[in-house]
Amino acid sequence: MGDPVGIGPEIVAKALCEPCVSRLCRPIVYGNAVRLIKGARCAGAKIDFVAVPSVNEARRSHADVAVIDPGRSNDAAGLDWARPTAACGLAMFAYLNAAIDDAMAGKVDAIATGPINKAALHMAGIAYAGHTEILAHRTQTRNYAMMLAGDRLKVVLATIHVPLARVPEILATSTILKVIELTGHDLKTRFGISDARIAVAGLNPHAGENGLFGDEEEKIIRPAIDQAISRGIDASGPHPPDTVFFSASRGAYDAVIAMYHDQGLGPFKMIHFNDGVNTTLGLPIVRTSVDHGTAYDIAGTGRASAESMVAAIAMAAKQAEWLRRHRSYIAESNSLRS
Repeated sequence: MGDPVGIGPEIVAKALCEPCVSRLCRPIVYGNAVRLIKGARCAGAKIDFVAVPSVNEARRSHADVAVIDPGRSNDAAGLDWARPTAACGLAMFAYLNAAIDDAMAGKVDAIATGPINKAALHMAGIAYAGHTEILAHRTQTRNYAMMLAGDRLKVVLATIHVPLARVPEILATSTILKVIELTGHDLKTRFGISDARIAVAGLNPHAGENGLFGDEEEKIIRPAIDQAISRGIDASGPHPPDTVFFSASRGAYDAVIAMYHDQGLGPFKMIHFNDGVNTTLGLPIVRTSVDHGTAYDIAGTGRASAESMVAAIAMAAKQAEWLRRHRSYIAESNSLRS
C-alpha cells in the first residue's frame, strides 16, 4: 500500500477496480484496511477491503480484496492525509517486509509497491534510501539494478540515489558490466526478450567526443561494453546521451543503460510519466512499483491517477508468468540432459 497518508490507499483502491487487474491476478494488499477504505471513499471507488491474518485466509476470503496487516499500522489508521510521522514510517516498512517474507516463501508470485516517503522512514529510525535498497538487503541480493519500464522505453540505472558530483568517482567498469549482464538476463527471463539489444549511454556530452569533454567513456564505460560483447551480449556504445533515448523509443534498442538517475529518468518520464513502472532487476522475487511519489499535495482528494499502479500490477503479473515459463524451461532442459 505504501505510505498510509500519501496517495497509496486511493490509487490501490482505484487500480483494483480495473477489470484488467482481476483478469491478470488475484490481488492481496499488504497495508491497513481502514486507510484503504478511506482511500476508496475519497476516490469514489466501490470496493470492499477486509483484513485477514494470512495469505491462506486471503485465498478463502469472499471479500473483494483481502488485506494483510502486519500489525504495526494501528497508529497510522487515524492520521491526517499528507502529514507523515514516525508511525507512517514504521507502518510502510512493516507492509513491505511482510510482502517480502511471503514472496520469498512462495506464498505470493510478485509484489507491486505503492509510493513511500523516505523522510518518514528516517523519522522511524529506518535508514534506507528507498524500496530498492530494502528489497536488496532483505533478499540478500548483492547485484541489483533499477529499471524504469514502459512500452516504448526501458531504462536501467548504473547508479541510483547518489549526488551528481559523486557519479564519476562511483562509476566502475565492473559495476557497469554487472548492470549490462543483469539487464540482458532479466529482459530474457522476465520480459521474454531473447538476445536483447542494450545501448549504453556515455557520461559526458556527446559521449566525451573522443576525450574532448571527458575520458570516462574510454577508461570506464567502453571496457565494460567490450567485456559484455565478449560474453555474448548484444551491447553497444557509449552512445551520446542526448540521442540514444530517442533512438530507443523508436525501437532501435530494447533497453538503455543510463549512468545516473536524472540522465535516465528525465527522458523516460517525458514518454511514460503516467504509465511508467519501476522494477528491480536481479532479485530472486518479482517486484514492480509505481514511478511516482506520495503526492502529498493531492493526497486524500481522490484526484490521483492510478494509471502507474495499474501498469505496475500488470507488469508484476506478466513478469511472474515469464519467470515461471523460464524456470519450467530450464527444469525441462535439465531433465532431458540427465
